[in-house]
Parts: sequence; structure tokens; C-alpha cells
Amino acid sequence: MPWFGPDGEALLVEGLTVLAILSAAFGSYWLVLAYLASHAVDKRRRHDARNVLRLAFGIVATVATLGALTDQWVGMLVSLGVVGFAITFALQQPLFSLIGWFYILVNRPYQVGDRIAIEDTRGDVVSIGFFVTEVWEIDGELVSTNQPSGRIITVPNSGVLSSHVVNFYGEGVPYVWNELSVQVAYETDLDFATDVMIDVADDHLGEEMAREIAKYRDRLAETPVELDVVEEPTVNVRQAESWVELRLRYLVHPRRGTRARNAMYEAILRRFNDNPDRVGFPVSRSR
Repeated sequence: MPWFGPDGEALLVEGLTVLAILSAAFGSYWLVLAYLASHAVDKRRRHDARNVLRLAFGIVATVATLGALTDQWVGMLVSLGVVGFAITFALQQPLFSLIGWFYILVNRPYQVGDRIAIEDTRGDVVSIGFFVTEVWEIDGELVSTNQPSGRIITVPNSGVLSSHVVNFYGEGVPYVWNELSVQVAYETDLDFATDVMIDVADDHLGEEMAREIAKYRDRLAETPVELDVVEEPTVNVRQAESWVELRLRYLVHPRRGTRARNAMYEAILRRFNDNPDRVGFPVSRSR
């Protein structure tokens, strides 16, 4: 008989059992992750799978460990139910966030890498945990024009259940409509000006936009929504009190929206300035 007696022997057995359970759970977790990584699963799926596996293996390991220590599985499960019921009242907000995580996982209002706006936050989703979503902020108090501020904002997952969520990467169509506005004088040759703006947009976005418009139409065909979607940029004209506003409408990837707008704006102004006899600017502007 070992020198530490029957009680010590039982304690040793329980300790080895718990160690075996935890080792098996931890090893299984990493084996599954390695399998997913070796089968070229994309980053978004690996991120979601990692969270689900952590939760599943954590629950299994906890139940198995408590069962091994108490040797009373039924009583232990009942006790966990009672404790869980009490925790429901004490930790309502974290539980709502956990429910929000399940909602995000199942319904996909957004995924890692998407650009979203939720509550007062706008940015790119960095990670989605059990309780919070981390967003790499764009715009905000420090910068503007869709530029990243460098700050990481933590948003409770419960917000997805009670707030509007705007996803700039629509399912199957990760492009959005943007507008570029130019103000010209009433004496402007509007046909010439609109042709210039459309030509510039075609030079910068034409092929890319036509390709994405086809996907856009396919996505619309799956819904009851009926929209007239053109394949090329268009210009809308709005009359103001002392000028005419020309709004160029085009399809662009959200991450390249500001860069594309700046490039097209510069090209349009160069073309306008090269033709002063056909394009005029409001009198209050100096050329």
C-alpha cells in the first residue's frame, strides 16, 4: 500500500483523471484547429470555428472535470442548472452579449473583415468574441473621409439585438454606391460637363464597375426588390439657388472609395479647367 494511504491514493487518481480530461480536451481542440488550417479554410471560417470550439470544449471539459471530482454526474448537472438560473439574473448584460454572439454566428449580420456601422461606431471588424466585437475605427473624432483613426473600439455583442447594423459589404456584392459632387455655373454646357464626368469615371472604374454590376443584379434577382441598375456611371443634376450641382454616381469598393473619389475629382477639374468656354464655376469661386 502506498505510503500516503487510501485517501492520498484516491486524490492521486482524481488528479490524474482531471489531467487526462483536460489534456484530451486541449489536444482535441488543437487537432481540430490544425485540421481546419491544413484544409485551406479561410480566415473568417477559422475565426468562427475557433470560438465555437473553445466554447464547446470548455463546456465538455468543465462538466467532465466536475463529474470526475464529484463522481455524481446527475447531481452535478442539476447543481449547474440551479447555478445557471441564478447567474441569469445576476449577469443579464453578458448573457445578452453571448446571445448576440450566437445571433451573429447564425445570421451573419457581419463577419470578420467587414466594414460596418453599429450604434455610434463605424469601422472594420477585427474580431468577434463571445461577448464583444472589436472594430478598427474609421472616421470618428480624429479623422474623416473614411480614413482609419488607428483606434480599436469594443462593441458589446448585445448591440446587434437592439441597434441598426449597417454592413458595407453586402452578401455577394462587397461594393457600395458613392457620389461625387461638383458645382458649376448656370452658363455651363451641361451635356459636355456630364460627358466629361462619365468619361473620367469610366477610365477609373469602368471595367470593375461593369463586372460588379453583374453580381449586383444576380443578388437582386434573389430578392423581391425591383431596381433599375445601370452598368455605367451616371450624373444627376440638381438646381441650386446660384449654381447647378452635378452628382456623379458610381459603384466602388468601400475601402477604395476615398482614393477613387480624389483621383476622379482631380481629373474632372483638370478637364473642366481646360475648357473654360464650356464650363463655368459659380461667381463666388475664383478659378
